[in-house]
Amino acid sequence: MHWELSDEQDLFASSLREWISAKFPTDTVRELQSTGDPAAFTAALISEGWWGVGYAEESGGQGGGVLELALASREFGRAAVPNTRWTAAALVAPLLTQEELAAQLAGETRYTIAIPADRIPGAAPSVTVDGSRLDGAVGHVLGATDTDVFLVPVTVPGGRGIARVAASDAVVSADDVLDRSRAVGSVDLTGAPAGEIVEGDDLMEVASVAAVLVASDALGSAERMLELAVGYSKQRKQFGQLIGSFQAVKHAAAQMLVTVEASFSTALYAAAAVDARLDDAAVIAAVAKAQVTKTVADLADSALTVHGAIGYTWEHDLHLFYKRAKLDRTLFGAPAVWNERIAASLLDEAV
Repeated sequence: MHWELSDEQDLFASSLREWISAKFPTDTVRELQSTGDPAAFTAALISEGWWGVGYAEESGGQGGGVLELALASREFGRAAVPNTRWTAAALVAPLLTQEELAAQLAGETRYTIAIPADRIPGAAPSVTVDGSRLDGAVGHVLGATDTDVFLVPVTVPGGRGIARVAASDAVVSADDVLDRSRAVGSVDLTGAPAGEIVEGDDLMEVASVAAVLVASDALGSAERMLELAVGYSKQRKQFGQLIGSFQAVKHAAAQMLVTVEASFSTALYAAAAVDARLDDAAVIAAVAKAQVTKTVADLADSALTVHGAIGYTWEHDLHLFYKRAKLDRTLFGAPAVWNERIAASLLDEAV
C-alpha cells in the first residue's frame, strides 16, 4: 500500500521544503553545526509560523496533528537541520497543561522531558524522591542543554510521577554526539527541589510520538541520500563509463528506492494511526520505528558505497545524512527493543 497525502498536506510539506531550502541551505546548516547557533533555526520556526503546525488552535497552534509533525520531521531529516529543540518540544507536548503548551508554542517557555535518548520512553525512572528533594540523574537527554523546565519521571512511594524542575536547579552537561545536527546532555537532579509531583507517568503516547518522528526523520534522510547517490552515479566514471551504467549500481539504487517507498508509507501511516488514536496505534508506531530506521541505516551504507572514497570526506554532503540515519536507528531505542515490544503485544493478544 502506498500512503497518499491530501492536497493540503502535500502543500504543507512542499512549502516547508521550499522555506528550508531558501533559509537554511546546506552551507548554512554546516555553519550552524560547526560555529553557528543552532537556536537560530528554532527562532526562525517560531517567528515565521512553522513552530505551531501540528498543535490545536486553542493552545495557540496552527492546527493539524501528529501527521503534520511527521511531515515536518521528514523535511528536517531531508535537510539535516538542527531541530533538537523542535523535537524535544513535540515529545513533551502530550504531558503539558494547555497553559504550558501555549507558553511553549509562543516561544516563552521551553519544556523538555528528561528521558534517556537511547531507550524507549517509559523505562523505569532513574530518579527518586528523597523528602522534598530529588535524587538521581538522567543521561543522554535530547534537548537538555537548551531548556527552561524539565519534566522528570520519578519513582514515588507506591508508583511513579512527573516532577517539574527548573533547568537552573539541575546540573546539565553536554554529551558528544557524532551527528552534530542533534544535541543531548546528561542531567544531574540530585538535590533539586521536587516541588509538586503529578502522579502517574504513562509515557505510551510520548513513546509513540517519538517512534513516529524519528522514523519520519530517517525517511527524509533516506530520500536525500538516494538523490545524492543517483546524482553521483551520473557523474563518476570508472573504466571510461559512468558508474550508473553498471548493473551492481543499478541494483543498489533500485533497492534504495524500495526502502524509501516502503518507509514513506510505513512512517506516515503510523503517524495517521497515532493521530486517530487507533487501538493498535502503539504497535503500528513501534513497527515504523523498528523497520524504517533499520532499513534506512542500511541504505546509508549503500549510498556510501556508491559514492566511494569521496563519501567519507567532510566536504561532501553525504556524511550529514549518513550520520543522521545512524543516530535515528538508535535514538529512543534500537530496532531490536522495539521489535521486542511488538512481539510482546502480539503474544498478549494471542493469549
